[in-house]
Amino acid sequence: MRGASGSRRRTVGLAAGLAGFVVVLLLPAPAGLSPDAHKTAAVAVLMISWWVSEAVHIGVTGLVPLVAFPLLGVSSSRDVSAHFANHLIFLFVGGFIIAHAMEAWNLHRRIALNAIARFGSRPQPIVLGFMLTSAVLSMWISNTATTMMLLPMAMAVVNQLAQSAEVRGVSSGAEASRFARDVFGCVLLLGIAYAASIGGIGTIVGSPTNVAFLGFVVDSLPDLPAIGFAQWSLVCVPIVAVFLPLTWLYLCRFAGAVPLSSIRFSGSQSVIRRELDELGPISTPEKRVLLVCAATGLLWIFRAPLDLGALYLPGWSELFPVPGHVHDSTVAMAMAVLLFVLPSGHPRRTGRLLNWKGAARGIPWGIVFLLGGGFSLAASITETGLAAWVGSALSMMQGVPDWVLVVAICVLTTAMTETTSNVATVLMLSPAIAAMAGEIGVHPYLLLLPMAVTASFAFTMPVATPPNAIIFSSGWITIPQMLRAGVVLDIAGLLVVPVAVYFLGASLLGIG
Repeated sequence: MRGASGSRRRTVGLAAGLAGFVVVLLLPAPAGLSPDAHKTAAVAVLMISWWVSEAVHIGVTGLVPLVAFPLLGVSSSRDVSAHFANHLIFLFVGGFIIAHAMEAWNLHRRIALNAIARFGSRPQPIVLGFMLTSAVLSMWISNTATTMMLLPMAMAVVNQLAQSAEVRGVSSGAEASRFARDVFGCVLLLGIAYAASIGGIGTIVGSPTNVAFLGFVVDSLPDLPAIGFAQWSLVCVPIVAVFLPLTWLYLCRFAGAVPLSSIRFSGSQSVIRRELDELGPISTPEKRVLLVCAATGLLWIFRAPLDLGALYLPGWSELFPVPGHVHDSTVAMAMAVLLFVLPSGHPRRTGRLLNWKGAARGIPWGIVFLLGGGFSLAASITETGLAAWVGSALSMMQGVPDWVLVVAICVLTTAMTETTSNVATVLMLSPAIAAMAGEIGVHPYLLLLPMAVTASFAFTMPVATPPNAIIFSSGWITIPQMLRAGVVLDIAGLLVVPVAVYFLGASLLGIG
């Protein structure tokens, strides 16, 4: 039934997008709207309809500006295609190549297993161990890959420990085992998916939503102070540090039919230890990939000067003739190239640490096209004056307290991202929100940054994020269970994100 419903939604969305495109083009332009802005609005209607309905793959929708804008005379093919070479897209690609190297040599698996093995066999620490592992890995590799890797480990751990479960108030061994599997399994899988989404906001490369937001700022708001790797993490890692334990405490206490404290396991984590034994000692290729990953992180953090008030650290980019020409994407691509150059050092698998055939399969080209198309659309919305026109229409919001605006935008973002691609949500909302900020005289980051972070906080529906969909596909989670747990976390996010962004951004990004 879900497949048939999805097919109807895609068919309706495809037709609605095309019809909306034609109707907007045929209608007379509203007063004050230029012809190019009017055409851009028509393309925006088409792309938004297709993104929301997923009428075609979101990456395919991203290719629409390459066709529509030149044919409509809005901009040339050269200008449109330039947005597909935005340096932040190469930051994203470089990050995925580095992540693929971790996966190719099983380094990510070794890190995960070693982290989880240190949390014993009680249910609450096990959930915490998986969630911490999921969050940390998601800062560096995709949320989807993290969840896919941890899911089978988690299910194996649940099945192993449920055999020796003792549940308060349940006498039968078989009944206790089944009850523990259902409750513990639900909480553990939800924890992994939610932690992947939460951890993804911690670094620029942690989620494509972060890249989409920063790419819009670079293209459309070049006068704003740049947000580098360190600045982004200084604002967002504290959000992760606060929200992750809150999520863990809530899930362990309220997400299951009974609190996890009611469950005890007499067995041990033999599954984890067995898998660690199968990996054997760390190999030379793993050590080299780990060294490259560590160097990448340090180079990102210390590229630009860090001014923390009492402490000022000069950036290494100042050693070069034009420091402003060196970006985080420079580091990402340099480290990616290094992985293709360094020999693996493996006694049987000769060659380099990475080869292009394998790395190319690990790059999510659909997201690359989605970002390029979104940047093209956002730039056209700004350059043709459509954003200014929308902003003037929203000037009625002037005088509304800043905190009300921030909360309202976060609520809108949460509602959209539960049913639409997170990246598409950011690309659709950014131009209108930036224009509104300009009209009412508030700092654009005050409204844009909470929107970008909130786009990753979607916890109530399987379709909201790939991690949610992956754990739902296990058959261990029902929609009512996810809805019950996710609604509370969505509301918590609406409280934590605006407060954190306002107070941290005020000192680090000049918001206020």
